[in-house]
Amino acid sequence: MRPGPHPLLFAALGTLVFLNVYAPQSLLPLLAREFRVGAAEIGLVVGATTLAMALASPVVGILADAWGRRRTVVGAFALLALPAVLATFAPSLPLLNAARFAQGLLIPGVMVALNAYIAEEVPQTGRARALTAYVTGTVLGGFLGRFLAGLVAAPFGWHAAFWLLAAASLVGFVLAGAGLPRETRFTPHRDPRAVLSGFAAHLRNPALLATCGVGFLILFTLVGTFNTLTLRLDDAPYNLSTAGTGAVFAVYLLGVVVTPVAGPFLASRGPRTGLLTAVALSITGLLVTLAAPLPLVVAGVAAGACGVFLAQSAALAAVQRSVTGARSLATGLYHLAYYGGGAAASVVAGHAYEAGGWPGVVPLVAGSVGLAAVVGAVGWRRAGQVETRQG
Repeated sequence: MRPGPHPLLFAALGTLVFLNVYAPQSLLPLLAREFRVGAAEIGLVVGATTLAMALASPVVGILADAWGRRRTVVGAFALLALPAVLATFAPSLPLLNAARFAQGLLIPGVMVALNAYIAEEVPQTGRARALTAYVTGTVLGGFLGRFLAGLVAAPFGWHAAFWLLAAASLVGFVLAGAGLPRETRFTPHRDPRAVLSGFAAHLRNPALLATCGVGFLILFTLVGTFNTLTLRLDDAPYNLSTAGTGAVFAVYLLGVVVTPVAGPFLASRGPRTGLLTAVALSITGLLVTLAAPLPLVVAGVAAGACGVFLAQSAALAAVQRSVTGARSLATGLYHLAYYGGGAAASVVAGHAYEAGGWPGVVPLVAGSVGLAAVVGAVGWRRAGQVETRQG
């Protein structure tokens, strides 16, 4: 088997696609003033994208199985530039949300298909490095999107952030087209009966359904925290600029450290122990953010984010432990629940912030991650005995 692409290519592609997901998060206070709306309404700028990602992920998995991994990745990057450009000209919040929804429909084209490409086309000896590089790239992209959007918006306005996303997508198109060799191990799967059989089997798998519930609650916690955190830091006594708020998102880079460490920890202790450890860390960090000094707020958010990253790793490990067939579809269903949680948090956490400020948000997100611990602890208890078999 020929050697696969260098892991740095997968890191770069992961970074470039995830720039699009949360970039507007550091712009929410600026956009709220621009369109004269409250926390719940402006949260939809992020929620529209995560909702579309949730809806598109299972469908994209089926499309990539039929059409090809490389073609799906390259096509998605090419199309991603279009809604980013449309967002720069959006005269109203509904039109901006529509552009963000279109971005969310396309992002899974890279995310889902690239994971399948790595599993099939990269030799087994280099597969772990490629996957680790990709996941690290997605974490870096999550930070850089927020940070660079805030940085360019400070002198040039929020429109500049979306021009940046359009340029990044075009770079991704060039890199994917030039760097990803054509598949040699891909076999098209276009039988609807096999898809329906796998889907029905997954819906009868309690461990997988529990994992989907955990995923929903994990991203609910993360998005609910960071969406409203930007609004808190924009207000007195902090009064941070978009650039300053973007810099606070450097705590997201802790995922670059947590993600590689989580693998061996989960392998030795299992997803349930990993999840319970993660939840304890997250709740502790969230409670610390109730303090007023900015360093304590940042430290608390950092601890909470580390817990969420560990919980996400535990949930992904649980997906693979709970299924034996139709794995791509199982991952797509997990992403449906995961990003659905982010979409729900964009609205619900906004209402909580409007009603009670930051002290109203902390019980909501801490309760969400706490509930994830309950769902995972109960649902994964017999995960080793529950398997999904493709019919």
